[in-house]
Amino acid sequence: MTMKNITYATILLMVYAVAATINVAAELQRFEHLPTKADGSLDILVIGDWGRRGLYNQSHVAFQMGKVGEKIDADFIVSTGDNFYEDGLVNDQDSLFDESFTQVYTATSLQKQWYSVLGNHDYRGNVSAQLSPTLTHKDSKWLCLRSFIVNSGIVEFFFVDTTPFQDKYFTEEEHTYDWSGVLPREEYLSNVLQEVDMALEESNATWKIVIGHHTIFSAGSHGNTQELVDQLLPILEAKDVDLYINGHDHCLQHISSQNSQLQFLTSGGGSKAWRGEVNQWEPKEMKFYYDGQGFMTLRVTDNEISVAFYNVFGEIIHSWRTSKYTHMDS
Repeated sequence: MTMKNITYATILLMVYAVAATINVAAELQRFEHLPTKADGSLDILVIGDWGRRGLYNQSHVAFQMGKVGEKIDADFIVSTGDNFYEDGLVNDQDSLFDESFTQVYTATSLQKQWYSVLGNHDYRGNVSAQLSPTLTHKDSKWLCLRSFIVNSGIVEFFFVDTTPFQDKYFTEEEHTYDWSGVLPREEYLSNVLQEVDMALEESNATWKIVIGHHTIFSAGSHGNTQELVDQLLPILEAKDVDLYINGHDHCLQHISSQNSQLQFLTSGGGSKAWRGEVNQWEPKEMKFYYDGQGFMTLRVTDNEISVAFYNVFGEIIHSWRTSKYTHMDS
């Protein structure tokens, strides 16, 4: 990353932090990350639910990510949230950031831009710390916001802050959440939905991919997130979104919609997994489920998206591809 890009990212983070503090409605912030390969293709690594100081096989998954990232010449990395366990960051000087991020993802191929959303465990800590430009100064590849867009020309990625949608976090007594910048909740959620709806409507990208922490549909231990099924899913279906990618359930998963082209992909195997809880699902929809650790890759071209899931040993355990004209499983 050049100094110019670092400065640009830092400025945008500061602007976002101010906007989040006063909770104003505005268009989603946009980042330009255009393909650099001669053929215009884009290769992305996707990881979620990872930050445990290298424990629970986090370091092993990171090692395989580095090898695969080098092989595919990854353009950037997406984090689907729950970046720091168990309770987010205390402040922007928290050593957990270095010990769970900088010191773990050390491969040359992973020194690319990371685009991250917040998970429910991140909300248990100091949210502003993860959004702070101080972290970007510490490690220039880090960028985390609540909701935003990454424009890559043929594809646009719409990152959505899903934690405030779930009712239970506002009533449970076991954990404390940092809702600064979110309250009043109804206004915040309304703004997020309007902004996402508007951005998807205005998008001219060939492919539209939405990324959030929480599941919409899942056979894992957390299961479906009904609030997203009710509020976000209708927007995604109406605006012809191609993929919804999430973490939250600590597994790798692919569910195919029977109502639209929308595919539901879970990449939440960045560290602690193997929960042993799998719910029954319609076989025609459940393309793949792996209750273990690993990560995902995306390859995007003008006319095709290819998806591959890797386990902790770096083996491909599921792959799938689609074009705008026909769907193909492999």
